[in-house]
Amino acid sequence: MIFCVEDDAGIRDLMIYTLNASGFRAVGFENAREFYAALADDTPELIMLDIMLPGEDGISILKRLKADARTADIPVIMATAKGNEYDKVIGLDLGADDYLAKPFGMMEMASRVRAVLRRSGRAAEKPQLIRVGGLEMNLGEHSVTADGIRVQLTLKEFELLHTFMTNPGRAFTREQLLSSVWCEDFLGETRTVDVHVGTLRQKLGACGKYIRTVRGVGYRLEVSI
Repeated sequence: MIFCVEDDAGIRDLMIYTLNASGFRAVGFENAREFYAALADDTPELIMLDIMLPGEDGISILKRLKADARTADIPVIMATAKGNEYDKVIGLDLGADDYLAKPFGMMEMASRVRAVLRRSGRAAEKPQLIRVGGLEMNLGEHSVTADGIRVQLTLKEFELLHTFMTNPGRAFTREQLLSSVWCEDFLGETRTVDVHVGTLRQKLGACGKYIRTVRGVGYRLEVSI
């Protein structure tokens, strides 16, 4: 089980979706109070911990975790504000195992989780195959096949498809996809998503039709039964 402590509901939901779809079990908490209540009943394999939280912040939570013998050995990945080196240094000095600078991509997050769990020896390697309809994504090989035919994708195309495949049926706005895949505030550049979706559809051949346009919203991946 992975605990995700993040006060932004949109980011928290996306983290949980991605981790669950990547073979983990994950639950989320908005603040320290909810997190401590869950921690009293269950001991997670890893904790994703945002620094900027309402009430008790992530640094204070980390100190309490490392001071308690029951939780001291649980791996912790901190989420910090982009460019805030002080928070990164403090977190690592206090015993955090890794950090992610916001905004971060969901693929990067899942990879960091796998790496920290491998280093800590707390979990076996998780299944790395994702299948949706005729699409198969192998995270270990970083490869994709469509109806059994290998497809060559760029890094961003791969990450875009991963976002869709780990959240089938969910509609994403262009802004959400920019934040998740490009990890930057592409203000006024939502056309970037449209271009990549277009090339991704072409490369996937018949499976490209899985990526549906949602009028007035953005895109979702949907496989008709």
